[in-house]
Amino acid sequence: MTRDEAWAILTEFTKSESLLKHARAVETAMRHYAALQNEDVELWGVVGVLHDFDYERFPNPPEHTRSGAEILRQRGVDEKIVGCILSHAEWNLPEYPRDTPMRKALFAVDELVGFIIAVALMRPEKLNGMQPSSVKKKLKARSFAAAVNRDDIQKGAELIGLSLDDHIAHCIAALQSVQSDLGLG
Repeated sequence: MTRDEAWAILTEFTKSESLLKHARAVETAMRHYAALQNEDVELWGVVGVLHDFDYERFPNPPEHTRSGAEILRQRGVDEKIVGCILSHAEWNLPEYPRDTPMRKALFAVDELVGFIIAVALMRPEKLNGMQPSSVKKKLKARSFAAAVNRDDIQKGAELIGLSLDDHIAHCIAALQSVQSDLGLG
């Protein structure tokens, strides 16, 4: 599957600008981690694009991800992509474990990139000059972006074998490369 084919599916099911930006952010972080690990950058990017494509139509667990998985299977999408998408949601464990580098990375970046974007929106300089310490300070403020699961952010860093500071730094660097696309330039 190409990135353009994945984006077409995403935009068929997703109209919300914030969800489209989230998909772009996750895609970018996934590509970043794929490159670091000498993995298939295009495949990892496609997973990032599609990971929440069904969320607008099926926002509640377990329909979110499971209904999307069926749609993707009906369209002939590779099971490697479908399984990875299923693995990022707690309700699909242990049937779809986070047992590959791609599955681990998707879980690790999903919540964190959304949180980094929320932090960037509060800063006059947006992503420019952002440091992990700025993000960690906001993580401690439970009322800031309260819906973000802080435990998942920490678990994600551990899952990919990085310190939280290093994981945040990687995600910031990735997002900086597309900051204009995200409205943060």
